[in-house]
Amino acid sequence: MKILISNDDGYQAPGIVALHDALAQLEGVQVEVVAPEHNNSAKSNALTLSAPLYVHRAHNGFRYVTGTPADCVHIALKGLLDYRPDLVVSGINNGANMGDDTIYSGTVGAAMEAYLFGIPAIAFSQIEKGWAHVEAAAQVAQRLVQRIRREQMLGGPAWLLNVNVPNRPVEELKPIKVCRLGRRHAAEKVITQDSPRGETMYWIAGAGGAKDSGEGTDFHATAEGHVALTPLQIDLTDHARLGEWRSAVARLDAAA
Repeated sequence: MKILISNDDGYQAPGIVALHDALAQLEGVQVEVVAPEHNNSAKSNALTLSAPLYVHRAHNGFRYVTGTPADCVHIALKGLLDYRPDLVVSGINNGANMGDDTIYSGTVGAAMEAYLFGIPAIAFSQIEKGWAHVEAAAQVAQRLVQRIRREQMLGGPAWLLNVNVPNRPVEELKPIKVCRLGRRHAAEKVITQDSPRGETMYWIAGAGGAKDSGEGTDFHATAEGHVALTPLQIDLTDHARLGEWRSAVARLDAAA
């Protein structure tokens, strides 16, 4: 079994080191890391098209790329590796990727890039920043990957999972709960500052609080101490309103 690992916090982040070490312990598993050189949080699925990308190898064998998380997976799959991985794992992210976060997340973006190439992928995140109990989150990842391999869930149609782990010791973590994504309130107001040259600088502020955090959501599950697992899809089509828009367009055409 061959696993490609990436993230959005950079190749030196404690999360990716813990994830690599945990998955490398699995018998018969080959793991390889291709991750960004620097922190690339909130880069989503961005690809670098206007500049060349460079790949370097760190002292620990990890390869790092001067680009985004999606760049890393794309380059690995379409030029760097001489094999096709059985699974791509992204993370462990420094902070939650729940609800609307998944739209912006570079962690999810790396996993999604693999999914677009037809490879099963999982994005792992910790709920709180700071890396507390990151080894416990790595054990969660290890056990889930082990179970997936045991149940022979690789080799068929690709799937994409988003997994969020509370920052707790392993013995305090509750079982995995399959959830839907919740929703957040609107983001906080942007922060403005004056630059040394008298220009106004704008900083994107933090994400809003949970708006839809009811039972069945990832917010609710993790608040209760469960590991939240959400299967994701990429089809953005509003299927429920296709008929409505067909009728609306027909009316517009008739009026014209």
